[in-house]
Amino acid sequence: MNRGLFSEPGGIESTAVPVNIENIDTDQIIPARFLKATSREGFGKNLFRDWRYLQNDESQPRIDFVLNDPTFKGRILVGAKNFGCGSSREHAAWAIKDYGFDVVVSSFFADIFKNNALNNSLLPVTISDAFLQSIFEELQKDPKTKLNVNLEKQRITLISTGAYEQFEINHYKKTCLLNGYDDIDYLLSIRSEIEIFESAHE
Repeated sequence: MNRGLFSEPGGIESTAVPVNIENIDTDQIIPARFLKATSREGFGKNLFRDWRYLQNDESQPRIDFVLNDPTFKGRILVGAKNFGCGSSREHAAWAIKDYGFDVVVSSFFADIFKNNALNNSLLPVTISDAFLQSIFEELQKDPKTKLNVNLEKQRITLISTGAYEQFEINHYKKTCLLNGYDDIDYLLSIRSEIEIFESAHE
């Protein structure tokens, strides 16, 4: 099996897109009217749809919204506190991942969103309020500011200052992300251990 994208040597290093708005709920991430599809593809087009366009018209982008600002781009989305609150729709994680983000950073995630993200190869990184604010400040000063997210070491680093923090993650989910496993892949990877256990308990 192929190793997961989070096993890249040195971790993921990328510029970031800041959305400095607290209490972003899943309906703002992906409005309910776009939930009809059942496949995970195509949701990125409507990520933050009502914030990106005037009157839901793609010909009228809101120039003051960060996703419409070409100076901000990258594989890391930086959100403010209480990201992903509201309904439990898994489509929110689908939309963020489909848009091109691999990591979401915040000082607090709603539990259901966090689990949905982990189940869809989207890494939610929880950091302190103070470190989050310093990231927003650095990105505001220079949109080319990079972050390094090292899942193996469970560390996120602000490259411009060298400041870093450790972050927590469930060991099982960490193993899956590092190896590109879904739940079935994980069980297959420990098949020999399962067989040994079953033999010992016949």
